[in-house]
Amino acid sequence: MKATAQTHDLGQSLWLDNITRTLLDDGTLARYIAEDSITGLTSNPSIFDAAIGDGDAYDVGIRAKARAGLSGEGLFIELALEDLRRAAALFRPAFDETAQADGWVSMEISPLFAHDTQASISEAVRIHHQADTPNLFIKIPGTPEGIPAIEEAIFLGIPINVTLLFSREQYIAAAQAYLSGIERRIEAGMDPKVGSVASLFVSRWDVASNKQLPAELHNRLGIAVGRQTYRAYRQLLDSPRWKKLAAVGALPQRLLWASTGTKDPSASDTLYISALAAPGTINTMPEKTLKAFADHGKLQCAIDIDGGDGDATIAKIVKSGIDVDALAATLQDEGAQAFVNSWQQLLQRIADKAATFTARAPDTRLKGAVAR
Repeated sequence: MKATAQTHDLGQSLWLDNITRTLLDDGTLARYIAEDSITGLTSNPSIFDAAIGDGDAYDVGIRAKARAGLSGEGLFIELALEDLRRAAALFRPAFDETAQADGWVSMEISPLFAHDTQASISEAVRIHHQADTPNLFIKIPGTPEGIPAIEEAIFLGIPINVTLLFSREQYIAAAQAYLSGIERRIEAGMDPKVGSVASLFVSRWDVASNKQLPAELHNRLGIAVGRQTYRAYRQLLDSPRWKKLAAVGALPQRLLWASTGTKDPSASDTLYISALAAPGTINTMPEKTLKAFADHGKLQCAIDIDGGDGDATIAKIVKSGIDVDALAATLQDEGAQAFVNSWQQLLQRIADKAATFTARAPDTRLKGAVAR
């Protein structure tokens, strides 16, 4: 049995951290679903920047939308939602079969709003209505300004993927926001069933810390933080507060492992998949990592509900001079800025292509392709 199937049987969902029009057009995503137990998908500005910048798969769409008067963010969102609606349809059976626990795709709000609560809420509402897709998460970063936006979006009934979480404390803040949003819905007499995941980024910890640590502690910090956070997740699910909400039909906000592609060429290419197997969680991985895990990955023992050696490993790393709390805040800020950079580059790519297309004479072949 493939390691992907074994992980699925353990109770962990495997999602793909990628989307391109080519993956949809050539049947690759459908094959990953059928053969590799993929049951969901995540995207972000960097992923769409690469997808649209590499090749010409989006050129027909950009040309048609530019000539229809769309530009900038509006044009991009239409392109992205076209892909995500198609992916969501492929995952709809998993969504229905798991009573909305699985089978989701994700669309990020503009990263320019990472530190603007009201703009984040407004953007989440707009994209949610525009998408009109039941199994689509809106991604809001778990920054200090994003936390109240997450609570309000959940209260409004918008499914949320909390992104850019790097520590147990950041996860707990996101989880509390989710619970508060659901509690407000119950108090208002509304349906408590609103989907959400909390995405903890893993590998960036090791990219940032390896150079300051002895070799025996390389590539261990991200996993240790993950194990600490898993303990907090299990404690929350066992809390009276959560059980009260679950009793009236609320969905658990599932913990999702993000940034799980190995960055260190000397480490296993399936390091963060094997080490973070845990029932009730999700691991979203780059396409390269999925292929590696399906080909030669091995399923290790599931994480202990008490976090295993997470605390002990972090204690050693702190003793080696790493300020883990300060690094968590830095990684979140840097992650938000990296998405801003990708966002700006993405919009510039689209603007450049749109300008080229609108300056040319009409191409009847492309018009025919759009019509079909």
